[in-house]
Amino acid sequence: MIHYSKFCGFIVCLSFVLSLSVSGNPTLEYASDPISKELESFGENKVIPDKMREVILTALSYYPELERTNIEFSFKDNIRKSVMQAQPKFSSFFRKKSERKYIVKISRYLKLQDSEIDILTLPFEVLIGWIGHELGHIVDYQDRGSLAMLGFGAKYLLSEKFVVATERRADLCALKHGLGNHIMETKNYVLNHTNITEEYKKRIQRLYMSPEDFRMLLGETAP
Repeated sequence: MIHYSKFCGFIVCLSFVLSLSVSGNPTLEYASDPISKELESFGENKVIPDKMREVILTALSYYPELERTNIEFSFKDNIRKSVMQAQPKFSSFFRKKSERKYIVKISRYLKLQDSEIDILTLPFEVLIGWIGHELGHIVDYQDRGSLAMLGFGAKYLLSEKFVVATERRADLCALKHGLGNHIMETKNYVLNHTNITEEYKKRIQRLYMSPEDFRMLLGETAP
């Protein structure tokens, strides 16, 4: 769940670290079926690493309003305090809102206490939840002008209360878009993984909606 993002030089940090619990779902390294044309249609205006194409397209399919939004998904070796981060691209930061471009940074490895896990081996549903949360941030950014985004970033950097509210909005956006079960998978995976550091878990517990609170909202929205 959640994490600091930096944009407009070093003025802003936008976070995102989502959580998770091991499930029997297939991992990405085993995905071999060809991607359908319907799913591929969600890749318009997107730059997506081949190794995560299916999971990213699946997450995007829950956000049809982002079809025309320019988003680059990019592997990074190290993201400070984060596993994934969504942020406006600096090159487009001062353009009109409709022309703004975004980047979702993805840590290549999930760091553990004394080792690391290849992000591609995480359960498929967990990654969908993680990416879905980041896409929730992008939806949140879209209606904000450049000056509003600068203020947003400054508040995110300076106010933990603001961070908590921001991460809650991203979770609720994902829930509204039908990703509630995936978000639960992500939260449980992180908080129940025996080798993820306690420091990271405490950060997630402090800044993100708890699985218990989120489960209550999920129950209220279930058909």
